Amino acid sequence: MSDGARALRDEHYRQPMDAPTRREFLARGAAWGALGLGVAAGAVLSGCASTTPASGPTTAAPRRPASEVEWRRLARTLRGTLVRPGDLAYAQGRLLFDVAVAPSRPQGIAYCASNDDVARCLAFAREHDIAVTSRSGGHSYAGYSCNDGLVIDVTLLSRVKVDNSSSRVVVGAGTRLIDLYDALAQHRRLVPAGSCPSVGVAGLTLGGGVGVLTRRYGLTCDNLLETTTVLADSTTLTVNDSTHPELLWAQRGGGGGNFGVTTQLTYRTHDLPTLTLFSLHFPWAAARDVLMAWMSWIPHQSDDLWTNCLLESAGADGLGVSVSGVWCGFPSSLDGLVNSFIAETHATPTSRFVGGDDYLAAMAIEAGCSSLSIAACHLSGEGAGVLGRAAFHAKSSFVVAPWSAARVENALGSLEQLAGRSPDLGAALAFDALGGAVSRVGADATAFAHRSAIADIQATHSWSTYSSRAQVAAGDEWLGQLAAHVFESAAGAYVNYIDPTLDGWLDAYYGDHVAHLSRVKRWADPDDVFHFAQSIPLRAPL
Repeated sequence: MSDGARALRDEHYRQPMDAPTRREFLARGAAWGALGLGVAAGAVLSGCASTTPASGPTTAAPRRPASEVEWRRLARTLRGTLVRPGDLAYAQGRLLFDVAVAPSRPQGIAYCASNDDVARCLAFAREHDIAVTSRSGGHSYAGYSCNDGLVIDVTLLSRVKVDNSSSRVVVGAGTRLIDLYDALAQHRRLVPAGSCPSVGVAGLTLGGGVGVLTRRYGLTCDNLLETTTVLADSTTLTVNDSTHPELLWAQRGGGGGNFGVTTQLTYRTHDLPTLTLFSLHFPWAAARDVLMAWMSWIPHQSDDLWTNCLLESAGADGLGVSVSGVWCGFPSSLDGLVNSFIAETHATPTSRFVGGDDYLAAMAIEAGCSSLSIAACHLSGEGAGVLGRAAFHAKSSFVVAPWSAARVENALGSLEQLAGRSPDLGAALAFDALGGAVSRVGADATAFAHRSAIADIQATHSWSTYSSRAQVAAGDEWLGQLAAHVFESAAGAYVNYIDPTLDGWLDAYYGDHVAHLSRVKRWADPDDVFHFAQSIPLRAPL
C-alpha cells in the first residue's frame, strides 16, 4: 500500500488514542475527556463489581474466617503474587474496565502463575468459605469477576506457542487479544476473534467470539480444540472432544466463569489470506435506506466478506451512518461488491475507501491501534499500555431476518431523540454481520445459541466526568426503549455483552441450551462455587 493510500485509509479508521475503539465501544462523544474503553465475560469473567453475590448457595456451617497468618501462608505457596488490601498494587488490581460499575473490595487478588496456583487458591477459598471468582482481561460489561472474596486472576498465564506443523496454537488464558494476533502474524497464521485489543482471549472465546473474520472462519469458540480447566474442587482437567466432551461443548459459547477457571486454550489456526478493508460514510438522511439495504444485502454475500453498519451520535460531530468491512481477497475483487451495495442504498456516500493491508495492520486498525506499537496497545497500567477505560452502559440483540421499515424507523428515531436530548453523549447502534461459516455449524453442536442470526447488535452510550446525571439517565432510557420497542425479544442477546439489567437473561443468552448447560454445571461445579448474578444455575427453571 502506498503512503498516500495508507494515510487515506487511516483517516477513515482513525480514532482518538484515549477514546473507545469502534469495536469496543462504537461511539465517540464530544466530552469523554480522558476516558476510553468487547468484550466479554472473562475466563472467567472480568472486572470487580459489587453486584456479584457474596457466595454461592451452601448447606454447610460457616467455616472459620482466614486469619492474616493464613493469608500470608497462601501467598508463600504461590508462584504468582497475592495482593491484599493495603498493598501498593491493590488499587490498580481492583480497577474496573467500566468505571461506571461500583467497585468492591476483594479480600485478596491472586495473580496465578500456574494451574497449581489456581488449585491452591480454590482450596483456600473452600477451607475458609470465601467467595471466589476468576478474571482474565477485565472486560465484563457488568464487572462480574470481582467480589468481596478472592479474585483468581490469570493475567500471568499469557504464553502463546504456535505449532505450524499441526496448525494449532496453545494460548494462556490471560493473553490479551492484540498479543495473540501479534504472535500469530509472525507465523503467518490466524485465529478468528474480536477487535478489542486488551480483552482476555479466554472470556472472548468461552462466550462465542465474533469478529471481522467470523463469516470466513467461524466463531472463536468454533476453532477451540482443547482447554485446561481447574474445577472448584481443585481438579485440573484436560478438556477436549475425547476427554470431557460435554464440558468442551459448554465452553464453546456457554459463557465464562460458570464451570471452572480456564487456564489454557488450544485453537485451530488458518493460513493468512490477502485482506482488503473498505469504509463508506453516508449522510444521516440516508440512514434508513443504508440500514435496510445492508440487512437485505449481507446475507447473500460470500463468506469472504464481513461488514458492519454503524449508526452513531458522536457529540459535536452529530449523527452519522457508516458501513465498513474486511474482505478476504484483493481490492480489485472488492470494488464491484462495494459498488453493488452502494447501488442498493440509492444513496451517495460522502466518502469511500477501499485498500489492501497485511493481517496485523488490519487487526490493529479494527482495534483502533493503527498509530500505536503492540506494547502501547494495552490498557494503561499494563506495561507500556496507553489505552484508557470508560464509563458506559450497553445492550445487545441479534437480527434473525431483515427488519421492516417501521422497525428501522423506530431505531433511527430513538437515536435522533437521544441526540436532541443529550447531544454530548457518545451513543451508537452497531450491526455486525454473522452468517457464513457461523450458520453452517449445527444448532446443537456448541452452546452458542444464535446460529441462525444474520447479525448481532450492540447498543452503547458513554459519558465523561463532565456529563450530568440527567444525561446519563437519558442514555439509559434510550437503551430501555431499544429493548422494549426496537429489539426483537425472541432474537436473544449476546453473553459476551453481558447485561445486568436484562430481563429473561438466561433464555436470551442460551436459548434451548439452558437445560444442557445446567447439567454440565451440576457435573463440573455441583456446589455452585462459581456463582454470580447471571451464572448458569444448577437447575434449569421449569
